[in-house]
Amino acid sequence: MKKVSIFVLLLSLVVTLTACTTSTPTSPPTAAPTAAPTAAPTEPPPPPPPGDDLFELALITDLGTIDDKSFNQGSWEGLVKYAEEQGIAHKYYQPAEQSENAYLDTIELAVKGGAKVIVTPGFLFEVPVFIAQDLYPEVCFILVDGVPHNEDYSVFQTNDNVVGLLYAEEEAGFLAGYAAVRDGATSLGFMGGMAVPAVIRFGYGFVQGAEYAAQELGLADNSVRLNYHYTGGFNATPEIQTMSAAWFADRIDVIFGCGGAVGNSVMAAAEESGGYVIGVDVDQSGESPTVISSAMKGLRESVYSAISDYYAGAFPGGQALVFTSKNAGVGLPMESSKFDLFTQEEYDTIFAKLMDGEIELLKDTDADHVTDLPVKAVVITYFD
Repeated sequence: MKKVSIFVLLLSLVVTLTACTTSTPTSPPTAAPTAAPTAAPTEPPPPPPPGDDLFELALITDLGTIDDKSFNQGSWEGLVKYAEEQGIAHKYYQPAEQSENAYLDTIELAVKGGAKVIVTPGFLFEVPVFIAQDLYPEVCFILVDGVPHNEDYSVFQTNDNVVGLLYAEEEAGFLAGYAAVRDGATSLGFMGGMAVPAVIRFGYGFVQGAEYAAQELGLADNSVRLNYHYTGGFNATPEIQTMSAAWFADRIDVIFGCGGAVGNSVMAAAEESGGYVIGVDVDQSGESPTVISSAMKGLRESVYSAISDYYAGAFPGGQALVFTSKNAGVGLPMESSKFDLFTQEEYDTIFAKLMDGEIELLKDTDADHVTDLPVKAVVITYFD
């Protein structure tokens, strides 16, 4: 496949609302010192005690790893970019396990390590941050892909020291499904990770994009095959690679690998089978020559912007900010995409329709199951 003309995905975020519950710095501090203050000239300063370093900016990973080339890494890169520009000490932490207690323990560790801002990427942090926002009112939390609530969803509360960053994944998935069918693919696969709201929205959008393109092209009913599966996690596994290989062997043209390192297993199968992959969250074109495009959301840019606002004294606490096509929060990286037929002009046209609200999409809360989506051209085969 060949590259199409360049499209640069920009994220312009303006968030100037309330600050954290404690006073917020108005200018970026320098990195935490690694030596004790200078003593009198006649007395050399003592060496710092072990563990004396403080890390003002912190990120706690979700189920994946910091180098997942996807969700965690995109968020981390936004933090690192700001920290390195301003000379601020920073660190990431990885919980020992997937549990509320493990997440809270790791938050406590970051706070003891000097964190003033903690980025928590992932839906699974909603309950831990709900608790932590009261335990550490002097710390600001950037909750990516979620809003704080209690365990039974009976109370939703976002304090002034928390901002939620949400994305229209259904729009990003829609663009990916639309582009795939417009490019000539009529056999598609969706390999999702854990069936959390963000992943479900990606999948629902992918189905609706394929249907929209099929209708535009005048394809017959039941003419587009779409295999659909949630793996239940965000790790690369031999089982995922085996299933993906079986799909490619069954003449699936392209699989949307939507779940962090899940995509790496799909890519491995594609490389062996001659298939193609759509990446997720960030531009994954560098991960494999099989990646023809990626359903992106502005993780790096939105995290960077929220941290920048904190140091400008304008942290948007108490808010849930939503990034959509209207504020360039989602899209495809057309500059690195490798389509045969789908053009930049076609992309610009469909993107404008999303921006203008001409296309209305169903989200995770609008259908109980992917097979409930109203489609005619697309035939969904669901794999448990």
